[in-house]
Amino acid sequence: MSDGSNLPDDVSTLPAGTPLTRAALEIDEYAATLGWDLPARLFALVDSAALRKADPRIAKQLGLTDEAAGLTPVEQDELPAGMELDKFLGTIAWPDAVAGCALVVERLMLPPGSEQSRPRNASDAQLAEWVANHPKREEVRITAAVLRDGSKEIALRLRSKDVAREVLTGPDLVPGLTEALLATFS
Repeated sequence: MSDGSNLPDDVSTLPAGTPLTRAALEIDEYAATLGWDLPARLFALVDSAALRKADPRIAKQLGLTDEAAGLTPVEQDELPAGMELDKFLGTIAWPDAVAGCALVVERLMLPPGSEQSRPRNASDAQLAEWVANHPKREEVRITAAVLRDGSKEIALRLRSKDVAREVLTGPDLVPGLTEALLATFS
């Protein structure tokens, strides 16, 4: 896992190791320009070279140059208001041209060890209230990206450290979310 400490503020110069990591960081940077307290956003990930070949007009509209390689994120329509995220993800079917997908969500996270003080037998609403009022909670923006082949990547941005060089990356930071996204290809 990279701690992001050596990342520049400009995501276009990021030395990310894989196209999936670069796509996750690109989407994270895009989401950062929009600000916080926004609904979840869904992206299809398409192979840039295949897109240029299949539909040069769309590739040109997206600003893809002949040299562009890797993955191109294509933002999808807004998620239905009021629908639970896991239920929504269960309704997705991607066409074959989509190599992967990514989801941006904002959540509250607690530091390791917080589970020990978790209220026992609490309802979901009580647990949500406990997390929301926990003194060590952190607001985070999670960009989860996956490919059909099972590859996964997470870019995690803490609201308290809202700069690109502080973004954490790693495939296993939020395993439940990446597994849910991988299931959209089943």
